[in-house]
Amino acid sequence: MKLLAGTLLSIAHTRLELFSTEIEEQRAWLSSMLVWTFVALFCATFGVMFATLFFVIALWETHRLLALGIPAILFLLGAALAWLVVRGKGRAKPRLFATSLTELSKDHKELTPRL
Repeated sequence: MKLLAGTLLSIAHTRLELFSTEIEEQRAWLSSMLVWTFVALFCATFGVMFATLFFVIALWETHRLLALGIPAILFLLGAALAWLVVRGKGRAKPRLFATSLTELSKDHKELTPRL
């Protein structure tokens, strides 16, 4: 009985360590994604703002509507593309705690009595 209890405790300990490792990996991944997202947004915002200002000033005297319409269309297309990328990345991300759940399922199969 003590041997069984020790084995079960050891299995639980191993699974909790795996669970803890997965939480840490997810936290590190999310932190990295947030930092790089903010850097990209900051740079893109200023780059797009100055490029648009340049374009509008360059064409203001001759083609006012085009100078405002073309950047607006490009921004909307960029937003749509970004949304598709985000949606694709959200769908492709592996299930949270997938490794822990797989190992717990294996443990359950091994410890369930066979009839």
